[in-house]
Amino acid sequence: MSTDLAISAAEPTSLRVSVLDQTPVAEGTTGAAALRNTIDLARLTESLGFHRYWVAEHHGSPMLAGPSPEVLISAIASVTSRMRIGSGGVMLPHYSALKVAENFSVLAGLFGDRIDLGLGRAAGTDPETAFALQRDRRKRSPDDFPQQLEELLGYLYDRLPREHPFRRLTALPGMPERPEPWLLGSSHQSAMWAAELGLPYAFADFINPAGAEIAALYRDQFAPSAELAAPRVMVAVSAIAASTSDEAQRLASSMRMAITMLRAGSSIAIPTVETALDFLERYESPQTMPMGRRAVIGAPDAVRSGLEAVAREYGADEVMVVTITHDHEARRHSYELIAEAFELGLPIDSQYHRSVNS
Repeated sequence: MSTDLAISAAEPTSLRVSVLDQTPVAEGTTGAAALRNTIDLARLTESLGFHRYWVAEHHGSPMLAGPSPEVLISAIASVTSRMRIGSGGVMLPHYSALKVAENFSVLAGLFGDRIDLGLGRAAGTDPETAFALQRDRRKRSPDDFPQQLEELLGYLYDRLPREHPFRRLTALPGMPERPEPWLLGSSHQSAMWAAELGLPYAFADFINPAGAEIAALYRDQFAPSAELAAPRVMVAVSAIAASTSDEAQRLASSMRMAITMLRAGSSIAIPTVETALDFLERYESPQTMPMGRRAVIGAPDAVRSGLEAVAREYGADEVMVVTITHDHEARRHSYELIAEAFELGLPIDSQYHRSVNS
């Protein structure tokens, strides 16, 4: 479903607003262009006052060009100076816990306390691609995510047991700097792991909009850790803002078609608005999100209201906005409008507004 609410004049908010970038590939362009767009968007959103910028991990998809969060993080952190930069997230089952700890230790050593390590369990791709990512293909990797996660935290915080065979490897290269670990999820199991380990929890509402109960479970079961005394929830929400509600709904058609095709088993580059509207008119309702998905779509004040409402559902003090459009300039403008609605920083540039009305 989509959310398009009207509110009165904006009041100051204590809600932190951040960015999740999945590096979408627009139909008619290339993955290289999508990667450059990610760098461009990071520069822009830092100037606008967003709090953090995370990049996702997906493999084998013509839709998204981000298989290596740690590489993108290094590039983004090099061209920004204030925002926290991180992964949303590293899909830990594909990797050695030690290698992930070393990668993010290097990033923390280079960029100080700005680095976040968001960790996920999902494959981020189809089963065949997940198998291709394995080094040993004699059989599929075991489902041992909790053990991987504990080992990784053991490296980061130098708390592997004395008898652990890898105890000496906790002398990571970026010490004494460390990334801030987060657990990502969209299920009850991820909430319980985050609570048990005393980790901050980022919930993917754009995947599962029925997560308020799961966030409550995390808070109820949270066990304080040496690094985090109280539960901390961030919610990632799909959103598109435009100058008018009609224009926002029009822009959102590209995302709706891409998700509909993905659910049908076909991953495609993000289609043009014209292609998407033609498809949705024939097969779906043009202004309805696919079943089980939610997006906040509308004019700036309506988007602010919708994002704040989702944050209240989750008891979250931070909302992470993921925006997918075919046109990169429309995506930039959406974040400009959201920043202005939340009064995050600099006034928006009216260049895109002029271009669409010329």
